[in-house]
Amino acid sequence: MALSRLCWARTALWGSAVTPRPYVTRRLQLVRAGRTWGPPWSSKLHLSPKADSKSLISYVATKTKMISEKYHHFLERYFPRFYVLYTTFTKGFRQLWADGKKCRRIKADMAKHNVKFHQLSYRDMEHLRQFRRDITKCFFLGVISVPPFANYLVFLLMYLFPRQLLVRHFWTPKQQIDFLNIYHDIRKKSHPEILSYLEKVSPLISEKGLRWHMTELCTKIQRGTHPAIPDILALRKCFSKPPLGMSQLHASQIKALSRAMLLTTHLPSFLLRRRLKTHTTVIHQLDKALAKLGINQLTEQEVKSACYLRGLNSTHIADERCRTWLAEWLQISCSLKEAELSLLLHNVVLLSTNYIGTRR
Repeated sequence: MALSRLCWARTALWGSAVTPRPYVTRRLQLVRAGRTWGPPWSSKLHLSPKADSKSLISYVATKTKMISEKYHHFLERYFPRFYVLYTTFTKGFRQLWADGKKCRRIKADMAKHNVKFHQLSYRDMEHLRQFRRDITKCFFLGVISVPPFANYLVFLLMYLFPRQLLVRHFWTPKQQIDFLNIYHDIRKKSHPEILSYLEKVSPLISEKGLRWHMTELCTKIQRGTHPAIPDILALRKCFSKPPLGMSQLHASQIKALSRAMLLTTHLPSFLLRRRLKTHTTVIHQLDKALAKLGINQLTEQEVKSACYLRGLNSTHIADERCRTWLAEWLQISCSLKEAELSLLLHNVVLLSTNYIGTRR
């Protein structure tokens, strides 16, 4: 205050010749405004407990993400092969978990609205079908890992036999193509046996015209000709009654058709027949749903998966040709009745053996 008074006295005496310094002027302004020089205000920000917890969670999440990224870079740089396995398994578990959640949602909607499997949309039906197969394959791993310390052996077996023990989620992109080619080579080995059986039973067909059509169709396919749709549909009556009806097929033909559909053959004949009938019925229901949706609504990956399920090795075929082949399949499938599903089952061989672009 003494310094302030001295400044005012000098101002009154000398006029404007001497002006107070800036910090003195600021002090005077604060005094005039009624502000007093007390202890400094606290700048500490008080947050609610809820805001504090959110801030802490955000901080932990950010730090965890940073550590994870550094760990990934470290593995990618110093252990590239292990990094590929690590990322494949991580993504695989996420995809499998997401598929399980989606399957649970579909099941809940079915129970809520009292909807049957065949009344679902194509994508929901296909998702349920594929997830059931994946879970069945994973169930075997769960069984063999139950004994103590067996989980270490399971990891070793998974690394050595990924095709036999793991589902598609845990395959690398290269493995997916290689394994699909291997599976197709396995089912392709059964094609000559299936065609030979058709030739063998053709004399047992009662109608003369149908016998001639059957012999002609088998000859064309064995010579490398892709059959036309009318040639296949002309034989629909043969596959609804003996000797080619679903219930009259011989056990050897049942096993060959099971290999062609990538189903196990290590079951009694009556169980193989029942499983084949169920599998063919599901495909027929999928075909009706797909015809309702339209092939043009499918993505390229969905088209290739649909073709592969129905017997065509679509891994090396262009998307346009896959769509053309799938349209031919749907034209045949949607023309068949439930009693004629044996023809749809044999169509896996008849329609896919000599299609343009298939690998020999």
